[in-house]
Amino acid sequence: MDALEMALLYDYYGGMLTDKQRSCFDMRYNQDLSLGEIAQNLGISRQAVCDSLTRTEALLRKMESQIGCVSRRMASRRAIHSIQEAAGQLQAHPDASVSHLGAQILAAVQELEE
Repeated sequence: MDALEMALLYDYYGGMLTDKQRSCFDMRYNQDLSLGEIAQNLGISRQAVCDSLTRTEALLRKMESQIGCVSRRMASRRAIHSIQEAAGQLQAHPDASVSHLGAQILAAVQELEE
């Protein structure tokens, strides 16, 4: 899993982590600090930082596998994109009633995104 995916998991599940896990994760993924820099900031060994990050990443993956918020959100985004494309084609249709229907669908999708 790359840093972007980890950050997304953290956005959803970070509140369930301990303060130490959140701090360590934040320094690594948001502040882009090295393991040595994190160790120095926290006053722990580099190995302890590595172990903490490994456990935190595993915990975030486990939460996602059990709860699935991120995967559902990504699936919803893909579906919304498909709906927008189809509705855009309907909106461009020369028949006014079909065009109006496409505009209604696009408006409803926009409400979902807000």
